[in-house]
Formats: sequence, C-alpha cells, structure tokens
Amino acid sequence: MKRRLHKKYLVLILAYTGLLLLIPYVLDYGDKSVHHNNKLRQQQPRCPDLEKLWDDNGNASEQHAVNRSQTRIHIYLHATWRTGSSFLGELFNQHPDVFYLYEPMWHIWQALYPGDAGSLQGAVRDMMNALYRCDFSVLKLYAGSQNITTSFIFGWKMNKVICSEPLCDAHKRHDIGLVKEDQCAKCKKRDIRDLERECKKYPVMVIKGVRVLDLSTLLPLMKDPVINLQIIQLFRDPRAVHNSRLKSKQALVKESIQVLRSKKHTDKYKRLLVPNNRVNRAESYVSSAMELICDNWLSDMMLVLNAPPWVRRNYLRVRYEDLVLQPMEELQRLFLFSNLTSSPALDRFALNMTHGHGYSSDKPFLISSRDAKEAIYAWRERLNVEQINQVEAYCSEVIRQLGYDKNSGDKTT
Repeated sequence: MKRRLHKKYLVLILAYTGLLLLIPYVLDYGDKSVHHNNKLRQQQPRCPDLEKLWDDNGNASEQHAVNRSQTRIHIYLHATWRTGSSFLGELFNQHPDVFYLYEPMWHIWQALYPGDAGSLQGAVRDMMNALYRCDFSVLKLYAGSQNITTSFIFGWKMNKVICSEPLCDAHKRHDIGLVKEDQCAKCKKRDIRDLERECKKYPVMVIKGVRVLDLSTLLPLMKDPVINLQIIQLFRDPRAVHNSRLKSKQALVKESIQVLRSKKHTDKYKRLLVPNNRVNRAESYVSSAMELICDNWLSDMMLVLNAPPWVRRNYLRVRYEDLVLQPMEELQRLFLFSNLTSSPALDRFALNMTHGHGYSSDKPFLISSRDAKEAIYAWRERLNVEQINQVEAYCSEVIRQLGYDKNSGDKTT
C-alpha cells in the first residue's frame, strides 16, 4: 500500500516538474511570435510617426464618410500669412451659397497675446468646432467687456452676409463684386444670434485662416461625422512669400514672434529668436519665421502623402501662382471640390481681380484687383541675392515638392 502511494507521489512530482520546465518554453515561444508579428507590422511602408494620427478613429472616419451632395459642406482655407489667402477667401465670399468668415481666430491671438502659437492651437480648433455648428457664443470668450454683435466679427465690413439683407441693405447678396466698406460700416449692429440664424441657412460654410500651424490640428474636425471638415490648402513660392512678408513686416512682428515661440524649446529655433545685428528687429523676426513656415508646410505635405484615403478625399492643394494665372480653371476646380456651381459673373470677377494694374499698395492686406504676373514675380526684383539664397537654403525641399524652379532666382539670367 505504501509502495503504491510512493509511486503515485513520484508520478505527480515528475509531472509537476515537467510542467515547470515546459512553461518557460511556451512563454518564450509566445514572445518570439509576438515579436515576429510586430516586426512584420514595422516593415509596412507607412510612416510610424504619422500612423499614430490615424489609429484611434481612422476606421470610424471611413465608416462615417458622407455623401457631400446631401449634407452641409464645411471648408477651411488653410494658409499662412502673405500667400494670397485673402483673395482665395474672397472668391468664396462672393458665392451666394456660401457663408464666409474671414480670420475669426484672430480674436484668440489678440486676446491671449503673447501666448505662443503652439499653445493656442487647441483654442483655435475649439473655436472652429463651434463656428461650423453656427454657435457664435464662443466669441464671447475673447471679447472682454465688449458687446458681441455683427460688428465684432473680424473683417465684417467686407462680409457679404453681414452687409446684405436681411441683416443690412448695403449690398445685394447675389450681386458679384467687392463690398463697399464705407457703406457697410453704416449697417446697424445686429445681435450675434441673428448671424447664427443666417449661418444655418447656407449649404456651404467657409472659414479662412492663417493661425493653424499644421494640418494635424484639424484631424479631429475631419473625423467628426457632423462637421466632416474639408481642407483647401494654399501654397505659394516661399521666395514670394518672404518678399511680401518683408514688405508688411511691421504688421507681422507679433505673429512672427508667437510662431517662433511655439518652437523655442528646440535648439534649432532658439537661435531664430535672437535678432540679427545686421537688420532691424522686425525684419529679423519676420525673416526667421519663414524657416518655420517651410518646416510646417513640409510636415503637412508628408502628412497628406501618408494619410488614409478619407483624408486625401477631403483635401485639396492649390498654388497661388496657378490661381492667379489660370483663375477660371482653378475656380472650377475649387467649386467642384466644394460642391458649388460657378457662374459667368463669378468667372469675370476672378478674371478681373487678377488682371488689374500694378501690385504695390500702401495697404498690403487690402483686397484689390492686381496684375497677376507682377504679383508672382515681384520677388525677383525686390529681394537681393543673399535673401534669395537664404530662403532657397531652408525651403529647398518645399520648393522642390511644389514644383518651383530653384534657379529662377538667379538675377543674371
């Protein structure tokens, strides 16, 4: 009896010992299997940094894709300072089916100055989220003690909705042409709720802004099935942008410092906040910010290149040069993307705005008819060789990606 018990105990001990020896092997095999699967995933031709942007809701956004012909369209004109974005925005402001807002995020930057641009990106996106839902109460956060009326909206004197019936009779909504600011200035101030009611009547809402640093900030709004944001991004030859920024440098100093401060934690950008002794402080800050602008542009290009189809479907790239040299063709492309229909009057407006006389203006932010070719090539005459070489050095990849001729800045040709 005792001998049988000893045999049973011996068998149990041997089985237990074998199990202990087997467990490490199984765990090791499992780790190798997981490691192998992870290695296969890493070999996929996607950018690891950008892939994080799509992980959470990328698939959900695909499922929530909507038919744009059956829903309200929300568009953001994504640009930076001095790229011709005011002209691009005006093309939409003229369309009778568009509710257009010019630079509403300007209020944030003014109220929270001197906050750096990076720290303001969340507030910028939150404001856009509210505005696209026709909730203008968000503006009260940045109004201080000022009363919120239609006259509080930045650029209201050029806004066709605000200056036309039923809010005012200074302009006819279906008349194509620039709003006369002096007449619109006489409009009675209307409660912001009146503007909200008008906002809800329009099938297309367009916001133009220069205060979104990079496209990734807008991805949550693109993923939101209610907003389903579409992006039109405007680019321009960096040398032309630099020339225009220098021309209006006094007006861009504050914004340039805010942009530079957003990257001050990196050694690469710390040096840009130290003015060059050879030029005045305003020119130094405005020039230095150009390097960061090109970095952001390149980042946006790479994001779109590696983005899933639902992002690329809702994104359109536009070059300023194409817009002003081929205004009617580009207008058709813009309106097709926006589910809008053009008209002969809108075509004539776009053509007339790009075939004016001259380019210089005492008010560089004024929307006016200009000579398109002079606007495009003015930088060749106004920038010196050193300035051209500097921009081409730190914007070389952007220049290449956008298809500009890097050698066109050679004044000897």
